[in-house]
Amino acid sequence: MTSTGISRRRILGAGAGLAAGVMGAAPANAAGHRARPGSDPAVAITGTTVIDPAGGGRVHDVTVLVRGGLIAAIGAAREVRVPASAEVVDGRGKFVVPGFIDSHIHSSGQEQIDLPLFLANGITTVRDMNGQAVLYQWRDRIAAGTLFGPRYTVASSIIDGIPALLAGTGAPLVTVADAQQARAAVRAAVAGGADFIKVYVRLTPDAYYAIADESRRLGVTFAGHTPDAIPLTAASAAGQRSFEHVYTNWFDTSGAESEIRGRLAKIEVGAGEFNSWSNQTHPLEVLAARTFDPARARKVFRRLVADDSHQVPTLTQSLVFDRPDLIAVHDDRLRFLPAATRDIWQAQLEQVYLAGRTAKDVAEHRELFPARVRWVGAAHRAGVPILAGTDTGTPYVYPGFSLHDELENLVAAGLSPLRALQAATIVPARFLGLRGAGTVRRDAIADLTVLDADPLADIRNTRRVHAVVVRGELISAERREQMLSDVVTAASGALPARLVGCACTPGLQAA
Repeated sequence: MTSTGISRRRILGAGAGLAAGVMGAAPANAAGHRARPGSDPAVAITGTTVIDPAGGGRVHDVTVLVRGGLIAAIGAAREVRVPASAEVVDGRGKFVVPGFIDSHIHSSGQEQIDLPLFLANGITTVRDMNGQAVLYQWRDRIAAGTLFGPRYTVASSIIDGIPALLAGTGAPLVTVADAQQARAAVRAAVAGGADFIKVYVRLTPDAYYAIADESRRLGVTFAGHTPDAIPLTAASAAGQRSFEHVYTNWFDTSGAESEIRGRLAKIEVGAGEFNSWSNQTHPLEVLAARTFDPARARKVFRRLVADDSHQVPTLTQSLVFDRPDLIAVHDDRLRFLPAATRDIWQAQLEQVYLAGRTAKDVAEHRELFPARVRWVGAAHRAGVPILAGTDTGTPYVYPGFSLHDELENLVAAGLSPLRALQAATIVPARFLGLRGAGTVRRDAIADLTVLDADPLADIRNTRRVHAVVVRGELISAERREQMLSDVVTAASGALPARLVGCACTPGLQAA
């Protein structure tokens, strides 16, 4: 038993998949959604200030008119005719920005929890790194208008080498031993509905480069962790579109890279031994942080910029990983989650993150987090495009809410509030190929967030969500409050038997 009273086998079950009835647990119209496409009336946000991250400035005292899922007009009140039937938001003293994009999440599979929490926090698009069939169904139902939620882009199952770090944890996983198996895995993922391919830590070079080639041949992108055997610059040159977390990425920017690579190659782990891998790579991370070489870093970052490779720091997850002592055990956001989820998080924290840490390790982790923040800042200053992603689904990283934490972390890393806002709007919209998204302009996609305060004055103001427009449909302030109340009610009920496993940080091993 864990200290939370959960058996290891039960935790494994919590990561193993989805109970047959979970996806249908909530009716499509649970949040008052008008499911029939094209049935939404016009929406007008009057007398407001528009912040378009694509342009960077503020436009004051304008009306934004939404019709048919698009922004139909933006202009002074005398220039924009508001239909009598329109839903009107009084935008005086408020700020309209594009709907936010979280570029790294792991949905739990509980549509009554995840989907409304994303929307209520102004998140209108997510990139889900959990390649589960149910999430492909969510994506398609949302696109069809029969399920109310943010737009979804969904990864493949993880493709990893043998032995795989997540074997037996319930995460969606395909293991490959050679190039032939790697190519077959890519073809199967594309045929199965994946929007992109996710690579992981223990891939061999032959398998990794086969994935890169097969992805290119099929016209699909690949992204994920940087494998131990592949330097960051080599992965970038091979076409990997994004690199998640900091982890092994900063080995390339170390003056001791040769030593680090030699020691990394000697690491031995068994199947499912993520904690062992984490503990063995920890001293290498400390060495990389302490030997950061600005000259080497400039060369590395130039390579990433030239390849249009993106960095997804997930500093919010790193803060939990490095500084678990800062977790607020009575965080108000916990009320939006089922008790079983909270128990699973605590068990994962103890058994996956903290098991085996010495007092010296704890002290070094305190050193590592600010070093990660500085590394992200250096990458940004060099022009590496940054995507705001949270790693939602890992312990104490909250659906919806944690994106605002991530934006604050990015500003701490040296991004201006505008650049942080861009990392959650226009930059990921372009990265995902969402034409017309991430901007507030005429004929743009009508995914909008209305804030009660100016995020350019203080990035923490992104938390002050007043209303949201998603695909042209208004979530008014009143409706938003009702959605949050409904989540609390759902969370207080019985948790479905199983949850979708997290595809970045695993569940626990079976006893």
